[in-house]
Amino acid sequence: MNWQELSATSHYKTAIAIHHELQQGHQEEANKGLQALINALSRSEKRVLKSQLIRLMKHIIKWQTQPDYRTRSWIASIHNARVEIKDIQEETPSLSNKIIEQLWNDCLASAIVEAEDEMRQDTKIEALSWQAIFEHSYCLNEKT
Repeated sequence: MNWQELSATSHYKTAIAIHHELQQGHQEEANKGLQALINALSRSEKRVLKSQLIRLMKHIIKWQTQPDYRTRSWIASIHNARVEIKDIQEETPSLSNKIIEQLWNDCLASAIVEAEDEMRQDTKIEALSWQAIFEHSYCLNEKT
């Protein structure tokens, strides 16, 4: 059984195949399948974390670049992305702040491209701080 390929295409089918191997008494093969499934789930959660981090950074870039266009929906998106990231970290403790730091530069580069596309303008932002991303409180009456 090609566990890597199966787990990359369907977590459900992988779980069913593992169950079948266990029913047949093939413990070693089932363990291989479990390891492949665990790795696939970890990669999947990491992709979700990365997606939420890009979303969060993108809205903060837009916030900083276009102060005249700030909306409640941007505030909600920032808040919701932070909550999603926190939930992901609680559900998958291996996706720690250290992992976020490792993803930071790639996510920032993607967020800049996405923000510039949405704003239809270039941004001068080249870096974002941890505080700006995870700690700053954004509100409509703020000046900067």
